[in-house]
This record gives sequence, structure tokens and C-alpha cells, in this order.
Amino acid sequence: MNRKLWIALGVIALVIFWGVGVRNGLATSDQEVKGSWANVQSAYQRRADLIPNLVKTVQGVANFEKSTLTAVIEARASATQMKLDAKDLSPENMQKYQAAQSSLGGALSRLMVVAENYPQLKATENFSELQAQLEGTENRIKEERDRFNESVKSYNSKVVTFPNNLIASFSGFTEKGYFEAEAGSDKAPEVNFDEKK
Repeated sequence: MNRKLWIALGVIALVIFWGVGVRNGLATSDQEVKGSWANVQSAYQRRADLIPNLVKTVQGVANFEKSTLTAVIEARASATQMKLDAKDLSPENMQKYQAAQSSLGGALSRLMVVAENYPQLKATENFSELQAQLEGTENRIKEERDRFNESVKSYNSKVVTFPNNLIASFSGFTEKGYFEAEAGSDKAPEVNFDEKK
């Protein structure tokens, strides 16, 4: 009888150690996702911080299209107001956050396109430097989003695979959302060199 009791206690101890190991692995992956998310937010913040300087530089050019500047300023305000905590990275919240950031990215793209029509603006050193910084920042944002998606993939794989999903459900670990391509990004943009005035 003593032997059966020791075997049962040994099996129970193994199951407990296994469960603790799985729980700790999930917690570590969750922290990796949170760290990756912080890097994404930092890259977006860098872009938001550059915009006021870009707007001031562009405003210095007489007769620049005010509606374009207004759109950039409003999109920046909207994007910086949208806060998403690392604890709430559900697919729905990720889509809302991504929509706000995409709106800002679109407004910046329109600003850069319109700026092409202003040679005196393109010639200023400040504008060229800010444009280069924004391009570099957009590359950083893409890299950080890719790293975030990799950490979410690793985390989500642990959360949904058996038997880890049993520990995950008891411990409150749920799947996190990914950054996804914007709607319509699967179609190549139309290039038109016909200048209409």
C-alpha cells in the first residue's frame, strides 16, 4: 500500500510541476508580447512626435494647402488619443488601434504627395530631414509590428495547443490579436503620370 501511495504522490507531483512549468511559460510569452507591444507604441509615438515639426515646416511655405495640414493634425490627434493597453490586445481592439494609425499614415502620405508640388518646400533642409526621419520611422514601425506579430504567434500557439490550453484557460490566458494588412492593400496602387491641373 505504501508503494502505491508513493507512486500516486509522485504522479501528482509531476503533474503539478508540469502545470507550473506551462503556466510560467505562458507568463513569459505574455511578457514578450507586452514588451513587443511597448516597442510598437514607441515607434508610433516617434512618428507622432515628428509631425508637429513637419507641420511647422510646411506651414512656413506660403499658400500651402491648409486642408491637407488640417487632415494631418486631426489624424495625429485621433491616433494619439487611441490608447491600447497590453492587457487588452484582443483582435477587435487591435483593429481599432490599427485603423487610427492607418488614418494618420494616410494623411501623412497625402501631405508628402502634395508637398511634391511645392519646389520651395522640397528645397528646404528641414523638410528633407523630417521627410527622411519619417521614412525611417515608418520602417521602424513595420519592423516592430513584425516582431510583435511573431511574439503573438508564439504566445497564441502556446495558449491554443493541448494540453497547454487547459492551464491557459484556468489561468486566464487568452489569444491576442495580430496586426493585419489594411483592407484593399492586396491590390496594387494605380500609378498615373498624367498631370491634371
